[in-house]
Amino acid sequence: MSRSYSQLSVRDTSYIYVSNTVMYVEDEINLGTTAAETDPAIYLRNEAQLIQGSGTTGNSGRGRLSVEQEGTVHNYAYNYWASPVGHVDVVANGNSNFRADAVFFEPGTILTPTPAGFTGSYDGVASPLQIASYWLWAYNPGTAYSDWDHLQSTGELPAGYGFTMKGSTGSPFQAYDFRGKPNSGTITAEILDGQSTLVGNPYPSALDALKYIHDPVNATLLNGTLYFWEQDQTVMSHNLTSYKGGYATYTIDASGSTETFVPATFDTYNGDGSLNTTGASSTTGKRVKQFIPIGQGFMVVGESGIPTTSVTTFKNEHRVFYRESGEASEFFKVQDAATSLDSSNTTYNPEAQSTIVYGTNGFQVLPADIKRFRLNVDFNDTYTRQMVQTFLDTATPAFDYGLEIKNINAGGNEVYFKNDTETAELIAQAFAFDDTLKIPLHINLTEDKAIRIRISDIQNFDDDQNIYIHDIENDIYYNLRAQNFDVNLSAGLYDDAFEITFKDTDETLTVDTFEDSNFNVFQNNNQSTLTISNPKLLSITSFKLIDMSGKQVLYKGNLKNESRYEFNTSNLSDGVYMAMTTLSTNETLNKKVVISNK
Repeated sequence: MSRSYSQLSVRDTSYIYVSNTVMYVEDEINLGTTAAETDPAIYLRNEAQLIQGSGTTGNSGRGRLSVEQEGTVHNYAYNYWASPVGHVDVVANGNSNFRADAVFFEPGTILTPTPAGFTGSYDGVASPLQIASYWLWAYNPGTAYSDWDHLQSTGELPAGYGFTMKGSTGSPFQAYDFRGKPNSGTITAEILDGQSTLVGNPYPSALDALKYIHDPVNATLLNGTLYFWEQDQTVMSHNLTSYKGGYATYTIDASGSTETFVPATFDTYNGDGSLNTTGASSTTGKRVKQFIPIGQGFMVVGESGIPTTSVTTFKNEHRVFYRESGEASEFFKVQDAATSLDSSNTTYNPEAQSTIVYGTNGFQVLPADIKRFRLNVDFNDTYTRQMVQTFLDTATPAFDYGLEIKNINAGGNEVYFKNDTETAELIAQAFAFDDTLKIPLHINLTEDKAIRIRISDIQNFDDDQNIYIHDIENDIYYNLRAQNFDVNLSAGLYDDAFEITFKDTDETLTVDTFEDSNFNVFQNNNQSTLTISNPKLLSITSFKLIDMSGKQVLYKGNLKNESRYEFNTSNLSDGVYMAMTTLSTNETLNKKVVISNK
């Protein structure tokens, strides 16, 4: 069961051990009252967490709270961290700065902790724990690679700010024991107009992204998205020019019913930190979810036009008890260690309940009144940018905070959305659904590229609702539910060449018979098959396929009444064709189809 205190004082050599539950303290925690009292302790183990209430004086003493967290073991890859504790150099009330050589200890011990070691080598070591101090950096705030601040093992960082740290060699998981004065209360971090700041969960408990993003203060100052760094784990190099990485993005709407997560697209970088080319899409399966675990760091971006004195704010009201092993929480690393846990015991307080349900693909299963699909845009079959389009009644043509995501990693070859009020490139967009919508798809290429657009995660659309890419110049509609869209493009900016639509204006019906009977003609290029769907068994006298030169390449006459016809198109040249269907009543349907044999 959970432990609850109005105020807590631990003295001399006493300690409290909390396992597999939450400890709640309404006011401050006192871990010793004199400078000589360094032994009082609180140990949080087996996913135990500490939550504090409305106290304003802050924690005090030179005793320590201890909590462990695991990061990526890869000694070439960064995790973004935020410390839940500060150093204990002073007894006074209030949060203390993080300093690596004062806070990090060897994991797995209780009463006799061993401070972590630090090495000047670029490679950390798991046992005994030796952290490579060169890779500890902060970013507060900035817009360029040169804005990173080198902490190393002795640099101090106020509570709320995040830092980078690479993993180590010699262990399948690398755990770290954070020991120090537990952070509590209102914590702020500087943000500037359009600039990024590396922050993170500053508490020894989970942080509710919904409460943080939609806090009235933060909602007026941030762009509404949390950015999580991820690196390609196959790259075994410390050289910046070899890095492949990017930012996964997360936001959630004010109701808590709709979260939007977009996986990272890996990018490569030049020696000065500038973007080189966009790399392969993330394949690690990492996900960001509503409840942000202890120690997790992430970037936030100040909204355009905010005052120069602005800060983002973390509060005790944003804290919840939610286990990292629960469905709606995940530390952003390669994988989690297995945890044995009674599934009925995943939360203790009502605030930590989540209504979000996840599918087998790891993405949210949306409520029935919300539509969504994802576009996977492949560049030269070497990397993929994923984009999310969401439809719900409350969405507007302007920027929708908590629903739409701005791309801070834009550059080089890109694809993006734009809305009516923003110049920013969007990788997640929202509208109120209307089948007359035309949604521009912007493509910017610095070199010639082969582009493929695929659709996935289609939710709550009727089965007969087609989703098209409209090639405006050639006036051709590609139904993404039946085929991928492939095109070769020269370098340049394509702002008005392609759009997403839900109606094909080339479907010319002379009468209502075809439409009323759900009659459809479509090309499946993955199977090199042209299909006629005829569920009402209309009487077809002829079917013709005509190429753009007017040549008839396929003819079928006096077809038997069947619900479905399939014709092999593997022997036809790639190109645009006109499919002409005539009924026994002389009613006709003419429709363009695109054949692209694989």
